[in-house]
Amino acid sequence: MPDLNWNQATWGATYDWDKSGEEWSEGWGGSAAQWFGAILPRLHRFLPARRVLEIAPGFGRWTKFLVPACDEFVGIDLSEKCIEACRERFTTAKHARFFANDGQSLAAAPDGYFDLIFSFDSLVHAEFDIIATYIPQILSKLAPGGVAFIHHSNLMTYNKTIGVPHGRAMSVSADAVAELIRRADGAVLLQEIANWGGDYMIDCMSLFARRDSYPAAKPVRLQNPMFMAQALLIKNFQSPYSRLALDRGHGLAGAD
Repeated sequence: MPDLNWNQATWGATYDWDKSGEEWSEGWGGSAAQWFGAILPRLHRFLPARRVLEIAPGFGRWTKFLVPACDEFVGIDLSEKCIEACRERFTTAKHARFFANDGQSLAAAPDGYFDLIFSFDSLVHAEFDIIATYIPQILSKLAPGGVAFIHHSNLMTYNKTIGVPHGRAMSVSADAVAELIRRADGAVLLQEIANWGGDYMIDCMSLFARRDSYPAAKPVRLQNPMFMAQALLIKNFQSPYSRLALDRGHGLAGAD
């Protein structure tokens, strides 16, 4: 069960981070191919943005794409090791700030401020108690018209029948997160339930906002059992272009 203590011990102490998290993008052929092929297409209407908050940036696998796409960036992570790595990696980005937290508080980020709040491939390890703490805070940090895009577990749907693949949180589901958003006076815009590393639909990407920003919004629910098949297509037919651009020195700054 990946509880708060597990996350603090894993990402702050035992994990060696020798590849800076890039190993988790190998299924897409690298983080650049995954970003441009799988993540940015879901966010392109919200980027560039004035102000971006990233929750759990790790060693900056997605931060390197977010920082050039905003005027002000804040990253918050429970691991001091990760925060120190990001501060060093993005030291020339004067508009980017990084803060360590206790794995539960977003107090370092100002309220009503951010146009995009983002977390991908991190909060999938957060159990319900942590997600329940974060959701109201996320909504309070959003500026009017801002949106949050949060990648989290859907493993609770399987009711302990398939074990705990990929360190997914056991007590979180798309339905549970949608209810948390509604209770905090938020609006669920879209939820995409997807497979990860196999056939089981253990993940969900939730796009949501303040209710007063989208008062007429009706939630859309997508079932995507082809997410990993799409990853294979990206790896085979998009990542070679990304690698070629980087080999010639034409990649995004920091997009190694």
